[in-house]
Amino acid sequence: MVKEEEGIIIEISQNNIAKVKVGRHNECKNCGACPGDSSVVIEAKNLLGAKIGQRIAFQIKETNMLMAAFVVYIAPLIVVAFGVYVGQVIAKKFGFSVKGFQIAGGILTFILSIINIKLFDKFAHNNDKMQPVITQILS
Repeated sequence: MVKEEEGIIIEISQNNIAKVKVGRHNECKNCGACPGDSSVVIEAKNLLGAKIGQRIAFQIKETNMLMAAFVVYIAPLIVVAFGVYVGQVIAKKFGFSVKGFQIAGGILTFILSIINIKLFDKFAHNNDKMQPVITQILS
């Protein structure tokens, strides 16, 4: 499924990527992950040649949004819980303090999940299929 949004172009880079100021909708306001109260800035492929100041419509694949939400919010929780469990198993096997190994396992896997988020961000930024695309110039 594809989600269509509207925004205003505020900048265009050399490689035809437009920075678009988008008004936040209820889903964004409820999340609160992005800074700013009334708008966010996204990068979209400018295949139509839109200019700075023009109001445009762009599309984002909802599967990409769901995958990003999973990687950022759900995966770290699962990974940290797994790290705590592995820390507990290791501590019991070797007769060490269980709490200390649980904490260490949780911290280690949390750091690994942050690295995973950074790698996913680079992957998503460089993957043409995951970037929003300008579909229409409105004004």
